[in-house]
Amino acid sequence: MDPRISKLARVLVRYSTAVRPKDVVVIRGTTVAAPLAEALFREVLEAGGLPWVRLQPDTLGEIFFRHADGQLKTLNPIDKAVIGEANVSIGILAGTNTKSLSRVDPARQATWSRTLKPLLEEQMKRGGLPSKDPRKLRWVGTLLPNDASAQDAEMGLGDYEEFVYGAGKLDLKDPVAAWKKLGESQKRLADRLDKGREMRITTPQGTDIRFGIAGRTWINCDGTNNFPDGEVFTGPREDATEGVVKYSFPAVHGGREVRDITLRFKAGTVVDASAAHNEEFLMRMLDQDAGARVLGELALGTNYSIKEYTKNTLFDEKIGGTFHAALGAAYPESGGKNKSGLHWDMVCELRKGGIVRVDGEVISKNGRFADARWPR
Repeated sequence: MDPRISKLARVLVRYSTAVRPKDVVVIRGTTVAAPLAEALFREVLEAGGLPWVRLQPDTLGEIFFRHADGQLKTLNPIDKAVIGEANVSIGILAGTNTKSLSRVDPARQATWSRTLKPLLEEQMKRGGLPSKDPRKLRWVGTLLPNDASAQDAEMGLGDYEEFVYGAGKLDLKDPVAAWKKLGESQKRLADRLDKGREMRITTPQGTDIRFGIAGRTWINCDGTNNFPDGEVFTGPREDATEGVVKYSFPAVHGGREVRDITLRFKAGTVVDASAAHNEEFLMRMLDQDAGARVLGELALGTNYSIKEYTKNTLFDEKIGGTFHAALGAAYPESGGKNKSGLHWDMVCELRKGGIVRVDGEVISKNGRFADARWPR
């Protein structure tokens, strides 16, 4: 086995999710993810946990949307039981075809998204509980380098492996120490943002948008939920987003790539939306429920080890010098109240003239923070 896979598994089990004896640990992914699932299985056992592994061919999603009928509106009780009983959940992204759902009717995907809403809400609710609460769900999502993702990133597999493991600081002797150091600088940034009332972001490409952030909590993401990580986020006030955002990167969701998205907000709600490619899919996602046109998350990317866009949100939203905002469900620990079956992160470039202001003060320009004590 590639020793970097074993190193990743150890960091995920020992640091990201801090598995304890008798923890029920759910490990999910496709069959492509088997090497990392095996390494995680071993690490969980050594930590005293109770691993439960579910790997399935990534072709099942395509089959489901082609043949499901009433099942599109039916939540499998076993899935509900698993998320309800788990202490830890580890999800692995890996597949053979990232575009396998591109021909699925967007209406069917929207229906399924609404059906999954209770699971999403349960994960967010339990994930937001205090660390000492025995009902807290410690969860993390990661990616095992694979040919399909490498192809999306326009890299060979070897180059992509270097990119992925470097983004997770696994090329360092002590990656956990590096994540803790980043966490300290992110905490200083989050503490400053906690005092803000309004954030305004502008770019030369046409973005000019304001977010109400008064009374909301900024969360320090240092490798304990996503891996790789590197962001601070909050749930913006649901009725206080105003202006226009023009997303510079394509937004990928449900196996579809939507390009050149422009969203116009008024009193917190998307009142106008357009895209140069897959606009119908965008509109179906926005119309799936009442909360889908409201932002559930606002975040600044702080991982300066990630420098290029790869069409994978796990990495793209962490790029140092970007911001992202998610339509739909909010994380309760941030103070966000919006509920939806959707949570769709869209990433915007700030390194080419972008400015971030908090209550009129410039805190970031051209993708770099103004305070040297913040992430660099």
